[in-house]
Amino acid sequence: MLQIQGGSIKALARSISLIENEHAGHEDLLRSIGAQTNSNIIGITGPPGAGKSTLTDALIGEIVKENKRVAVLCVDPSSPFNLGALLGDRIRMSEWYNHPNVFIRSLATRGSMGGLAPKIIEITDLIKSAGFDEIIVETVGVGQSEIEIAGLADVTVVVMVPESGDEVQTMKAGLMEIGDVFVINKSDRPDADLFEKNLRLMLAPTSGDHRYQTPIIKTIATERKGVHELREAVKTKLMQEKVDERRLFLLAEKAWQLLVHKKMKNIDKTEIREMIRTRYQNKDFNLYKFIDSSF
Repeated sequence: MLQIQGGSIKALARSISLIENEHAGHEDLLRSIGAQTNSNIIGITGPPGAGKSTLTDALIGEIVKENKRVAVLCVDPSSPFNLGALLGDRIRMSEWYNHPNVFIRSLATRGSMGGLAPKIIEITDLIKSAGFDEIIVETVGVGQSEIEIAGLADVTVVVMVPESGDEVQTMKAGLMEIGDVFVINKSDRPDADLFEKNLRLMLAPTSGDHRYQTPIIKTIATERKGVHELREAVKTKLMQEKVDERRLFLLAEKAWQLLVHKKMKNIDKTEIREMIRTRYQNKDFNLYKFIDSSF
């Protein structure tokens, strides 16, 4: 831990692998993490194809200009064969590989349905202890179930494109509620202005108090247009006073996730499959009776 706190990228990378793969000693490492840090977590989420990776790449540039250290966790789809990350996002961020103030790591979802990697809570806490000013978590983009990013990030940025117009209503119960900042990327496309108008109507505060209006930023990430405005909107949200009750709620959600994983870690899917294989040959096999009698 002292090496990580001292800024050793090698030690950080190895420790992330230790946690991700649950090697011996990873729990002792987690217990040694300090309680308070000044790191901010920025969640980047939204539907597939919205340009999240390109926007993240541009946002890194804005943070580096401020002489701040930034860590980026790209949650990639898993390979169906070895459950490793497919590493697609890192291709778009190649210019930052050797930058001293940037750390980029791809994590696999490993079958997780919420858009985040199973060990994301522990890994972000570890990175906080390494002294990074900002931590960007870019999710895989799977729709409404990405709501869990709100339980991790201090600010959640929802990225959409003008063609998302028909999807906005269906997203209302999910992504629409969790966004602190909304981005209309690829805003040079047709109907971008109409999409922005409709989005503002949907996000308008019911109380009529426009002090709490959710910011909507139009960007063209490939040309770096609007990215500075996005960075300023994120900084404004980060400076706003955090409500203690919300912070306690998020900590409780994290604790629940960690407890669920801890209780389930000794249950192996392969063993379950073999147990079912043995018992399934009985014509009276009942899945619910099997669960009650086996676990």
